[in-house]
Amino acid sequence: MIEATGLTRRYGDLVAVDRVDLTVGKGEVVGFLGPNGAGKTTTMRMLTGFLPPTDGSARIAGHDVFREPLAARRAVGYLPEMPPLYPEMRVESYLGYVAAIKDVPRSRRREAVDRALERCGLVDVRRRVIGTISKGFRQRVGLAQAIVHDPPVLVLDEPTVGLDPLQIREIRGLIRDLAAGEGEAAHTIVLSTHILTEVEAICRRVMIIHEGRKVLDAPLAELTAGGRSLEEVFARVTARDLPPEEAA
Repeated sequence: MIEATGLTRRYGDLVAVDRVDLTVGKGEVVGFLGPNGAGKTTTMRMLTGFLPPTDGSARIAGHDVFREPLAARRAVGYLPEMPPLYPEMRVESYLGYVAAIKDVPRSRRREAVDRALERCGLVDVRRRVIGTISKGFRQRVGLAQAIVHDPPVLVLDEPTVGLDPLQIREIRGLIRDLAAGEGEAAHTIVLSTHILTEVEAICRRVMIIHEGRKVLDAPLAELTAGGRSLEEVFARVTARDLPPEEAA
């Protein structure tokens, strides 16, 4: 469902993402990790068509992100770290607007909005102005706009930031449900977060990017075999807080 080959992004002499290859299959939930500045957000923005690569290619659900941008964007739901919200709009109206620009047919638009509101726990604030609701609810609205058109692929950047423990549990459950469907209902999800326990709770596979390059791609069960924690694996792979001889 997601394929990228040699994905590269340069800013002058700075190579933010350096020849990254990745493949994510239908129904997989992949944790995409890396230190701050490693190139995670840049990679996700290229995968979703919001940023052109300097080199390389990417496909979403069979559509070339850069040659078929409209088809590729219809196939992906993207929650950036800063959700693209309009604070002056009401929650319900905003989701209807997003559904329209995502080409949800008019006859199905009300159903799509109602479903997104229900799944993201927003029914009670559906008529509230976005700028007046809490940060946690705004994050939920951001997730709702990513799923309102029921895309086969979701790319989520810090989806639980700003939520309280109960809300985090509910959103994690939603993400698991989105990936657990059968056939066409199964979603492919790339999840970026700094909360490693979140990856352990949701994902079965982990990718780590460091200094613009993919340095690890393996099943979570394999990485944590023998009682190792994901935190230990992350620290070793990125050589953070380890003596040189241990990081080698």
